[in-house]
Amino acid sequence: MTDLKGKVAIITGAASGIGLAGVETFVAAGAQVIAGDVQDEKGKALETRFGSDKVRFTHCDVTDMGQLEALMQSAVDAFGGLDILWNNAGHGGTPTSVEELDLNGFDSTMNLLLKQVFAGTKFAIPHMKARGKGSVINTSSISAVCAGYAPITYSVAKKGVAHFSKLAAAELAKYQIRVNAILPGFIATSIFGASLGLSREVADQMAEMVSQAGGSMQPIGRVGRGSDIAEMAAFLASDAASFITGGEFLVDGGMTVGPPHSWNEQVASPLLDAMGISPEQAEQMRLAMAAQS
Repeated sequence: MTDLKGKVAIITGAASGIGLAGVETFVAAGAQVIAGDVQDEKGKALETRFGSDKVRFTHCDVTDMGQLEALMQSAVDAFGGLDILWNNAGHGGTPTSVEELDLNGFDSTMNLLLKQVFAGTKFAIPHMKARGKGSVINTSSISAVCAGYAPITYSVAKKGVAHFSKLAAAELAKYQIRVNAILPGFIATSIFGASLGLSREVADQMAEMVSQAGGSMQPIGRVGRGSDIAEMAAFLASDAASFITGGEFLVDGGMTVGPPHSWNEQVASPLLDAMGISPEQAEQMRLAMAAQS
């Protein structure tokens, strides 16, 4: 198991989904965690579950710069310092196309998904410098590298998060502060339902439906879990990753290895389909060629 003993971490968006898995994983690895979120009831339940000596909940709207800066200070006040920041809070972004772009929705998406990553990192720097080193982890997305997985505003913001992580890693290396981005694939969380405007309760139910039905979308054969991303984050936060900074880490079950026909023999190749060649005919052709060689 990853060792985070003696380290103090902040996780935003910590009350549900990937962030909740992060709290569970980090505490199991020995860290003390400040859990930041706007979901007060779920957040306070974390303190009860783990004990206030391990987890402290702080109400934090990450688009409010005052609250975000106070969140960083809360780690010092509660546990004596800050070693790890996981900028994870987010939602699905405004769902409009370029042609129908909602400019207010664009600003809202960028503030939540990109500006707060800049600001959270900025506010964490002095506390990490005081410790002599630190690790910043930013949640990006496979939509940062491939079209078709999310709305354009979300995708552009997540591309910004990934590139910011590389640039910040270069700037902060002199302070021994490492910065890395995780690019999750199809993870069963409430973000899908929340992006459709559903209530938290219904969105949580939808996440379970996604978990049961989405395995066929990726080579590994199952939908990702929050713990899959949390385990990567814990590794990047640990001293075992002390030689890793500026990285972009795909954790996507293989979704980006290629189109479905590249890993699923039951799916026709678009090229062969355009030529009128069925998968069965293609297999016969392959066998005939193999016999001739």
